[in-house]
Amino acid sequence: MTTIESPLTAGSPRNDIPKARPAPDADIIAFLNLEARLADEARYSEWEQLWDDDALYWVPMHPEDDPATSLSYIYDNRRRIKSRVAQLNTGNRHSQTPPSVMRRILGNHEVVASDSHTVTVESNFALFEYRYTQRIWAGRVVHKVRRTDHGLRLASKTVHLINAGGPVETLAFLI
Repeated sequence: MTTIESPLTAGSPRNDIPKARPAPDADIIAFLNLEARLADEARYSEWEQLWDDDALYWVPMHPEDDPATSLSYIYDNRRRIKSRVAQLNTGNRHSQTPPSVMRRILGNHEVVASDSHTVTVESNFALFEYRYTQRIWAGRVVHKVRRTDHGLRLASKTVHLINAGGPVETLAFLI
């Protein structure tokens, strides 16, 4: 993995200045954008196909929580992701009648870890949801993307909402 040296640190005598993290490769960014677009467009079955067999989708109530000991908004393994998508595809999810209209913006992508098969990318996001009224959700999302023989797959996704510790309206639109 190539690292990017921050212009602030080049030739600087100070060692305590943070260094910039590298940006993901273009194919990883395109994959993250695809994942967001499929979710926004309620293309749930296609969205589900992006996940690897051992995938984990987590939305903690607090960033420091341990999902084994703390309640989470979402803590889904691959089987539960499939079940969630099946529920949404029935159209009988009353908390989403009528369905939310959504658009996400992802930015500030940073590679925080990588090896020969997996890249972990942290990004800021803003999600605009309209269902009777407009809501704005924001936070930091951590995608772990795996390179497989069948293309890129989501190994995990963790969503840290900035307002997770406070009152949160229904998250039924989340998949």
